[in-house]
Amino acid sequence: MRTPTELTEAFRARGLKVTPQRQLLFRLLHGNTQHPTAEALFATASAEMPGISLRTVYQTLADLASMGELQQVAFGSGPTRFDPNVDEHHHVVCDRCGAVRDVWVDGIADLRMAPLDGFEPSVTEIVLHGRCAACAATEPTASTVPPINQPTS
Repeated sequence: MRTPTELTEAFRARGLKVTPQRQLLFRLLHGNTQHPTAEALFATASAEMPGISLRTVYQTLADLASMGELQQVAFGSGPTRFDPNVDEHHHVVCDRCGAVRDVWVDGIADLRMAPLDGFEPSVTEIVLHGRCAACAATEPTASTVPPINQPTS
């Protein structure tokens, strides 16, 4: 994603309004690696600029996506997230806390697939699900889990 200043110029060049609310969103998204939802971005923006509307957040995100400045990503049944990293990359998703991180996977061009009956993929996306380090550290280990009560004979 380009810098907030560059995004301001790009919006103006397209005839889109540049408001203080949009400039705040540009700033909040620039370098953001959290893959925020629109609602999370709205909450952060509201803390800095009370009165910003959720509609403004959604419209700005839609405009940025249509300009190729961010990607909309969805992981299963969770909400759509927005990723300012438009370079080719993949994701890891924590199934416990929902954290999302970017990862780079080598060798994708060498993947072999079973015949796809004429289907021609245009995009390859890899999403790895599991537990992040913080969640894994708080899970009980086998030695701390109490044994299941079994009937005695």
